[in-house]
Parts: sequence; structure tokens; C-alpha cells
Amino acid sequence: MGAIDKIHEFERFGSVLGLERMNVILDKLGNPQDDLKVIHVAGTNGKGSICKYIYEVLRAAGYKAGLYTSPFLEVFNERIEFDGEYISDEDLSIYTDRVLEKSREMVEEGHDSPTEFEVVTAIAFLYLKEKGCDYAVLEVGLGGRGDSTNVVKSPLCSIIGSISLDHTDRLGDTIAKIAFEKAGIIKNGCPVVINTDKNDAREVFVAKAAECGADLYDATKLKPQVTKNTLEGFVFDVDIMGKAYRNIEISMGGEYQVSNAMAALYALTLMNAQGKIRVSHEAVAAGMKKAKQIGRFEIMARDPFVIIDGAHNPDGSLSLRNTIRKHFAGKRILMVVGILADKDVSEILDNFCGITNEFVATQPQNPRKMNAAELAQKIYAKGAKCIIMETPQKAVDHAMSHRGDYDLILFAGSLYLIGEVRRLLRDAEKDKEGDPVL
Repeated sequence: MGAIDKIHEFERFGSVLGLERMNVILDKLGNPQDDLKVIHVAGTNGKGSICKYIYEVLRAAGYKAGLYTSPFLEVFNERIEFDGEYISDEDLSIYTDRVLEKSREMVEEGHDSPTEFEVVTAIAFLYLKEKGCDYAVLEVGLGGRGDSTNVVKSPLCSIIGSISLDHTDRLGDTIAKIAFEKAGIIKNGCPVVINTDKNDAREVFVAKAAECGADLYDATKLKPQVTKNTLEGFVFDVDIMGKAYRNIEISMGGEYQVSNAMAALYALTLMNAQGKIRVSHEAVAAGMKKAKQIGRFEIMARDPFVIIDGAHNPDGSLSLRNTIRKHFAGKRILMVVGILADKDVSEILDNFCGITNEFVATQPQNPRKMNAAELAQKIYAKGAKCIIMETPQKAVDHAMSHRGDYDLILFAGSLYLIGEVRRLLRDAEKDKEGDPVL
């Protein structure tokens, strides 16, 4: 049995928040997390992009940086990255076996078994420590307070990005409740950068920071001057803590990316000022430009445009709507959508229907999926046209066979769908010649 199959066997234990199991298994592994210099990032949307900006700037500055994110889109190895490379299959197998040996010991001693996410997080900590990682950038999986990454005692900086209603069954049904869970990554005496425009969330963060004696920095107070805004990204100037950043280019499209970049830059500037890292303006410029997130407003083809985006909650779908309206106003758009049933489907579809009225309904390969026929009924109820394609393969085949009728083919609604679509599009392109290169 391969490493990934062994890890997936822990799915049966579900996703259970809390740190008790994590503390037990890490103690058995020698607490590798305590030897890592960590930048810890939480938030509803944008946290993956914030992580990527910081990771690439650290690498541009000459550091051997590590990155731990979730979920993966195409290959499991995406979740653990070190110095520009995903963890190899060989290393994944070695570290999986070491962690699973300690998991078995736990159960034999009467402890609850770790969950799948906890096993993967332990693998990441052990791997990054033994690789000699200079800095580890950790993305919270779910929430913050009870997330398995939150065993880190003293991060160099905590960052909390945008806050919106998502995973309400687990994190709470109000912005304040969700913010309370995210605020759990704020630690005693450790600085925190926040990046939310929601007052209910900000109040929670301010109170938690005061309780912990943690200096709080609000990235929404920054005033970037955007000098270039294209589908491929942005160029901007901004002043942070007396440091002038000029002609900073980012290569991720989407209206929210400037905000994500502000949170990352604020944290980098703060850590630089405090002597925790040493990054030059040149390293900042190079790293910010290099950073990209697959599956997040990613242009897969042109003429016509084919774009995939992991917008899967109300705020994400609103940002996608605003971006498409800016760059594709008056254009004919076909949108392929698959959504998980536990999301706020109605509000997401309200935003998607502000993009186009022509849809293909499909479904992600995930147990939590909304059936394509049910999704189509909800799209009909919004007054839009929709056809049903039960599988991502059929949806991609249909959309691409009609690409000549549209200016844009847009795939969105679930990261699980986007991962599958991205693979299908890339595989299809390998079999063709003459079409735009994906």
C-alpha cells in the first residue's frame, strides 16, 4: 500500500478539531514543530495566496523555506513544499511510515487515533525540520483555535486574512464566532497582522491580541496605489512602516489579490523590521512576482479565454464576479459550476448569475457534492439557462466543444472540481497540436 493510501485510511476518523491528539503524536516524534521558525496564516479566503507570497519572497531572499497548505488540487504532494519542490514520493513514504508507527503506539496506549489531517500535519513538521528548513509558512486547515497546525507555540508572526461565512457547521454561524476560531492562532507576545474589513471580526481580533499582549497590525489601513490592473495581475506602490515599495508586480489575477499581497507585505516588513528575517526590496519584488496559486483565477487558454477559479463561498464568488465584470464586460460567457452541498449555494449562485446566464451544472468527485440535477434546478430558479453534465469529464468535453461560441469559458464553484478540471484540460492539451498551450 502506498503512502497516500495509508494516509487516506485515517479518513474514517473524520475531521475533529482539538489539539490533544496532535500534542501526543508530536511528543512521540520529538516535537519537531518546536524547532521551526513559523509564519502562521489563517482566514476564510486568500490565506493560501498570502502563504505563497511570503514563501516566494523568503526564497528570493536566499532562505530555504517550507510551505504547508491544503487542500491539494492535482497531486497530494502539493501540500508539503520545501525550497521550491513538492515532497517526493520517496520522502512522503518514509515520513508517512514514521508517523504511522507513532500513531499505532498512541492507539495501543489508549489514546484516540489522529485524524487524516493531523497525520499529514505531523508528516509536514517532521519533514521540514529534518530538511533544515529556515522558515516554515503554515496555512491553517480549518478555523484556527483547534486546527492541528495550532500546536505552534511562538510563531514569528500570525496573519489572519479575510473573514466570511464558511464551514458554519464547524466554526459558527456568525462572523464573530468564526473570527473567535481564527483568533486562536494569536499567541502571547507574538505579533499579528489582520486583513478583514468586517468590524465584528476586527473587534474579536483586537480583544484577543490585547489579552495575549500581542501587537496587532491592520493591513486594511494600507493605501496601495495600483498602477496596472490586468487579467494576469497587478502593479502597485505602497508605503509600509516607513518603507517605500515601488513597482511591485504580482502575477495572480482577481480583485482580492492586492489585498492578499498587502497582508503578506505587512508581515514581511514587520518581521524584517524586528530582525527576524532579512529581505531586500529586490527580494520582495522578485518573490511577489513569482508567486502563483494554481486553480486560483488561473488562465488555462486564450482565444477564447479558459479560466479556472476555486471560488467556493459567498465572498469568493463575489470577488470572482467583480473581476469578470471588469475584464469581460459585454462578453459572452459560459460558466461550468460544481458546488459542495454544505456551502451557501444560493448566495454563491446569486453572484455567479451576475457573471452570465449560461451555465453547465456538474458535480465534484466528493461525498459532500451537490447533485448536478439539483444544482441545475437552483440555477433555473435564478432565471438562468443551464444544462446538466453529471461528471467533470463530460462538462469539460461539452464546454470545450462549444468554445468557439464564447469569449470566456469559466470553471468555478469548488476546489475539488477545479483540481479535476485542471487535470482534464492539461491532459486534453497534451493530445492536441495547434491549440493554445495551457
